[in-house]
Amino acid sequence: MIMRSPLQSLLFICLALGLTLASMAKAQNLFAPAIKVNDKVITQFDLDQRARMLTLFRSPGDATKEARIQLIEERLKLDAAQSFGVVPDREEVLVGMEEFAARANMSNEQFLRALKGGGVEEQTFREFVTSGVAWRTLVRARFGPKVEVGDSDIDQALTSAATGAGNIRVLLSEIILPAPPQEAAAAQARANELSQIKTEGAFAAAARKYSATASRGRGGKLDWMPLSNLPPALHPIILGLARGQVTDPIPINGGIALFQMRGIEEGTVAAPEFSAIEYAAYYIAGGRSPEAFATAKKIKNRADTCDDLYGIAKGQPEEVLERGSKAPADIPTDIALELAKLDKHEVSTALTRADGQTLVFLMLCGRTPKQTEDLDRGQIGLSLQNRRLGSYADSYLAQLRAEARIIEY
Repeated sequence: MIMRSPLQSLLFICLALGLTLASMAKAQNLFAPAIKVNDKVITQFDLDQRARMLTLFRSPGDATKEARIQLIEERLKLDAAQSFGVVPDREEVLVGMEEFAARANMSNEQFLRALKGGGVEEQTFREFVTSGVAWRTLVRARFGPKVEVGDSDIDQALTSAATGAGNIRVLLSEIILPAPPQEAAAAQARANELSQIKTEGAFAAAARKYSATASRGRGGKLDWMPLSNLPPALHPIILGLARGQVTDPIPINGGIALFQMRGIEEGTVAAPEFSAIEYAAYYIAGGRSPEAFATAKKIKNRADTCDDLYGIAKGQPEEVLERGSKAPADIPTDIALELAKLDKHEVSTALTRADGQTLVFLMLCGRTPKQTEDLDRGQIGLSLQNRRLGSYADSYLAQLRAEARIIEY
């Protein structure tokens, strides 16, 4: 038996009590207000949980800063929704949770287990989904009646499209994720996460980290381009984006593409639509190896036009050079996306074939303008409606933030 003096016993009790009180104080601090948005409180626990969840989602950028931004915006959205009597019921939230989990090819139960394994409470995810459901419902209810797309609007869009894709230019950022067969599942999961990005800074950070194209050094930023340069199948997808919004993952040959809208404008001079696009693809063994890129550089120095590639390919198997003219809708999506960035006789070496073992030296030979194009009226109407609704939502959120009382402790 160990005997303690009365003084030692007292010191032991005080020490134990001190540790207990310190632990209690720390726990209480986690649930103390860290930010107050109008009358809604964000605790340090909320911030920690959201940052942890964003980390599990592999969201680019500073998870702590992004958590703060998201939670403030979500409190504003919930406050606005509740003031209009919009409160999602349990079933609506559950459907939203299931839809989100499905993007990662998981059931809701599997997704919740994965979150729990990373230290994220179910309630954290539930609150995240609840704010999204409430905001979408509010935006539709409040601004839907103002977003009227009539036959005249669609007629104007169709008429403009016949002379130049509505004279529309778009300013996009891109992320192209390689997705060879052995990495396809992981690439899809990452693409699903990246499609949830809300800010240009976060998208740029992700592009620098993950994208496989030359634009990664610029944070994925592309220059202004006519909408008509892009594959026709992407037109309604791009037109449906609000500024800062990211497309759902778009499968391409050997990869996955995502685009973020940075700007859109309608000019006074029509950009031509195209009935056919001619291009040449010279295939170089070695994939993305330094040797293959060195060969591509030599070819670029020798070939000023597509015709010059015939001399370079002379004496080699016929399949080393492919040249043809195709309707835009018939061109593989990855090639079409690269051609959209090129002027006549410009070159791209961003693509590969044969599971990454062959580098594609791609040159644009020319584009053939066309006069008219049959477009689906319903699709055009939906695109116009989504654009206008997105603009209303962005403006409304900016107004809410400007009028809010935001206190950080």
